[in-house]
Amino acid sequence: MSRKQHTRNATGPMGPSQRQLRAGELIRHALVDVLREQEIHDEALLGVSITVTEVRLSPDLRHATCFVEPLGAGVEAAVTAGQESTIIKALNTHAKFLRGQLGRHIDMKYTPDLKFRHDESFEAASYMDRLMDDPRVRADVERADEDEGQA
Repeated sequence: MSRKQHTRNATGPMGPSQRQLRAGELIRHALVDVLREQEIHDEALLGVSITVTEVRLSPDLRHATCFVEPLGAGVEAAVTAGQESTIIKALNTHAKFLRGQLGRHIDMKYTPDLKFRHDESFEAASYMDRLMDDPRVRADVERADEDEGQA
């Protein structure tokens, strides 16, 4: 007779566990300190400030996906404009060094492997703002508000 193994998956209907969320925040804060304190010798990262927006951990806490945004990435006049993929590639190149430094800042049984990805939520939010500023959408929203007021 086989037993059904119950596992909590971060992408499942229950979402990440409280332990994953807590460890993710711990790693995010420590990673910010590491990026601020340590100088990484890479041409793509010279003079670039990086915001760590979120860290998602695997259920076993051994793999971390770090969502980052270079400061000023959405601004056309910024130095980092259009350089996001180069910056993410450089961070992934130095992920082992950053993992070693992170291990000195956190108190966990295992220091997770780090994988860096560009955080696209800022672009999605700006797209939603542009949609809401569209006169046609604004007219529909106002019409819906009037209908609710009459009901």
